[in-house]
Amino acid sequence: MAFTLTVNGETHSIDADEDTPLLYVLRDELKLHGAKYGCGVGQCGACTVLRDGAPLRSCFVPAASLGGQAITTLEGLRGPGGALHPLQRAFLDEQAGQCAYCIPGMILAAEALLRVKPDPTEAEIRTALDANLCRCGSHNRIVRAIQRAAKERQG
Repeated sequence: MAFTLTVNGETHSIDADEDTPLLYVLRDELKLHGAKYGCGVGQCGACTVLRDGAPLRSCFVPAASLGGQAITTLEGLRGPGGALHPLQRAFLDEQAGQCAYCIPGMILAAEALLRVKPDPTEAEIRTALDANLCRCGSHNRIVRAIQRAAKERQG
């Protein structure tokens, strides 16, 4: 089945089975490897992308169902002039990623939060990230990175 997807601001023509999960289209067809396969059932957050600015678990959502919606992957986040996005820079500065497998999903979940809540409390950050698992235990550094990025965005 042929369908189109808008990913990171670019429209792509995709020829895949209508039930193919978005994660597989992103990784296999579009060669975007930020989103990771974790659990396959949308419970760990490693595959998180943004759909029209809201977090979406890409591992089980059929890509063909997302036509007309804007999908943003980690690769689509950019700072001014193509530099690192403020969240990416903050995660590096705070050394928030130990193994870094969860980090793309964490960054995108954080971006969704900061779009609707530019100055979140620590509790709001933890709630927004509650469904994103980090097996390394980097949660405190991840929260600090998000707080740092929020402050930077406020100028």
